[in-house]
Amino acid sequence: MIRLKSRQASDHKDSDAAAETLAGAVPTAVAEDLTADDEIAEDVTKVGEALSLEVDAPDGETATVIDEPDCDEPLAKGRRRISWSRVVAYGILPGLAMLLACAAGYVKWQEASVRGAQAARAESVRAATDGTIALLSYRPDTVQKDLEAARARLTGTFLNAYTQLTHDVVIPGAKQKQISAVATVPGAASTSATASHAVVLLFVNQTIIVGQDAPTNSASSVRVTLDKINGHWLISQFDPV
Repeated sequence: MIRLKSRQASDHKDSDAAAETLAGAVPTAVAEDLTADDEIAEDVTKVGEALSLEVDAPDGETATVIDEPDCDEPLAKGRRRISWSRVVAYGILPGLAMLLACAAGYVKWQEASVRGAQAARAESVRAATDGTIALLSYRPDTVQKDLEAARARLTGTFLNAYTQLTHDVVIPGAKQKQISAVATVPGAASTSATASHAVVLLFVNQTIIVGQDAPTNSASSVRVTLDKINGHWLISQFDPV
């Protein structure tokens, strides 16, 4: 009986040792299996990455494909910055340059127009004054020469009317009656002036001497219209007011 118990105890101890050995071996085996699985998965991942980076190119060559970065937000910001820079470079800056050029051109044109108008006023007033004095001044011995020279200051229908009046009335009467006349212009003002047309208001005094008689004085106002032809201001109308 004692031997049987010892054998049973020994058998029981052997069973416990085998169980412990089995219990220790199972986790080790499982761990080794899991490690092997992880290594296989890692190898598969590496192969997949290699395959994703290399594709077949024409003629059997291998082309390397570089994946684009996954950072969409920084890329979008970069694209927006590039887009705005192009808008500024090709849209806003040329527009501003054009506006500045137009503004500078307008200012320059305006200054030129003002200077041109001022010059036209001064020139037309001087031409109207000199022309009026020439038209209304003569001496009996030089009347024909004086009045024909004055015709060079006239144009249009007024030239024709003045030519007929002087030839038919003024020149013969001045020679016959020894008439002389002297005109002065104490005041002149420009009423309008452009680059080619002007109107001037004149205050005219004229002194007339007939033979041995005492001189007579007269004062009048005249509106003189001038046109600029071939660079010269010529009188086209001569209207008493």
